[in-house]
Amino acid sequence: MTARTRFTKFLSLAAAGALALSLTACSGDDTTGTDDTNTSAGGNSGELITVGFVAVGPEGAWRQANEGNIQDSFSKDAGFDLKYAPAVSLDQKSQIDAFTSFVDEDVDVILLSATEGSGWEDSLKRAQEAEIPVILIDRGIEPDNTDLYVTRIAPDNIAVSTSVAEWAKSALPDGGNYFVLEGPAGVSVVNERNKGWDAVIGGESQFNKIGAQTANWSTEEAKSVFETVLKSNNNDVQLVFAQNDEMGLGAAQAVEEAGLKPGEDVKIATIDGTTGALQALADGRLSFVAEYNPMFGDVAVNAVKKVLNGEQVDSYIIAESATFDSPEIAAEVLPDRKF
Repeated sequence: MTARTRFTKFLSLAAAGALALSLTACSGDDTTGTDDTNTSAGGNSGELITVGFVAVGPEGAWRQANEGNIQDSFSKDAGFDLKYAPAVSLDQKSQIDAFTSFVDEDVDVILLSATEGSGWEDSLKRAQEAEIPVILIDRGIEPDNTDLYVTRIAPDNIAVSTSVAEWAKSALPDGGNYFVLEGPAGVSVVNERNKGWDAVIGGESQFNKIGAQTANWSTEEAKSVFETVLKSNNNDVQLVFAQNDEMGLGAAQAVEEAGLKPGEDVKIATIDGTTGALQALADGRLSFVAEYNPMFGDVAVNAVKKVLNGEQVDSYIIAESATFDSPEIAAEVLPDRKF
């Protein structure tokens, strides 16, 4: 029996129960029901759908917004019992342990946002054998075996980083020296953001890559890394591609402390679109911000319901995102920013 068959049967039983109640109500019994128990999509009599969320945990403003949105969306009022399991110090082993526990508990669905892209094949196979569907949240897995999970829900990292690269071409038509501040090695989004960027900038001879280094999504680490880069290159750097907002803000601090003007002497482009980054763009400290939309909890809820109902879903559900290329646009959207 496949996972989808299992959950189709599960909901069919619930539907049969609802039909039986309906027939009873039509049989001439005048008794008026007074039970106001909320009936969920997980079954009758208020039964909740159990969802195990193997999460990343504290990792900056984007992650906080994303995981908070997932938790809000999978509320008890919406018919779910969400079990939230953040990683311990971003350690993959703690995630694998949580994943295994969810399989042993026989939850209805597992949401997985992996700290590392590789090393998940055995866990996913175990969930498949237990007929528990897995939905990837944000980050993909490597190798990307779509037979082991139902769908991935995330913005398109390659498209987002491509938009940054296309902006860089237009903002710096004569090119220049550039440096890339990367996220942690081994994370799928890092590889994807490099792929989109390199596909465009790698073919432009006027751009000279002077290096790339991880700063682990951290403002403080990015500041330290880029201080060293500026000193070793006599401040001859025209562009920074920071793979998240926090690292871009760290680069801006390093530029300022070197006596230069971020956004003018050194252009800084970032990905995520948090309030802090948009404020920095409005203030002229950043040059370009590509949104990586974290608010897709409702999309995940819809996907879970479809899977449990035996419906087909796309193997990659893209959360639409925007780009911001001027202080004026940033200032306009800031009042309504939710993350």
